Amino acid sequence: MNGPIISPSILSADFAKLGEEVRAVSEAGADWIHLDVMDGHFVPNLTFGPAVIKALRPHSAKPFDVHLMIAPADPYLAAFAEAGADAISVHVEAGPHIHRSLQAIRDLGKRAGIALNPGTPASAIEPLLDLVDLVLVMTVNPGFGGQSFIPSTLETIRRIRAMSAGRDIDIEVDGGIGPETVAEAARAGANAFVAGNAVFKGGPAGYAERIAAIRAGAAEVGGGPLSC
Repeated sequence: MNGPIISPSILSADFAKLGEEVRAVSEAGADWIHLDVMDGHFVPNLTFGPAVIKALRPHSAKPFDVHLMIAPADPYLAAFAEAGADAISVHVEAGPHIHRSLQAIRDLGKRAGIALNPGTPASAIEPLLDLVDLVLVMTVNPGFGGQSFIPSTLETIRRIRAMSAGRDIDIEVDGGIGPETVAEAARAGANAFVAGNAVFKGGPAGYAERIAAIRAGAAEVGGGPLSC
């Protein structure tokens, strides 16, 4: 098992120069690039769609880790796949036919992820584990960057890691992750870490140092990726 996966979220990047930002974090040691898609309906914010992801795709060879905070998601899965997503995560809370969504993502040749909000119990995704490659645990309420880590989500991470034993499933955490919180998340069982402000705040000169600090914090307790 390799070292921890660090997936900087461009939600915290400079939107006036996203291509440059994606190149910069890729060169600074990012493992994945995290792209938060929000619709102003499922979550109280708007970000971007497939056209932006397609425009960013030439700027990095790193896997594009696309998190869909939209409802419904199914009508847009093919567009995000065609735009260059490598993994697509949909929320268990976003619709009544989540099995169909996950199967559709895999049929498109992409890694299928299931995401859950801080108030959603781990048991909600237990029937879905055979259909997923990635579980994304929101450790803040989705919609905005810069929020504080919610400690109660650590128990959710622990339960999901126990439920997924024996399966090649990455457990990713998103929200409030930085050098101060990453060790707790890794100790609970996470092996992939989305970081926004903790990477991008302060500008490109510090990206490599900040990514390395988050990686070191996770690696100290043995967090490591399964695959990508």
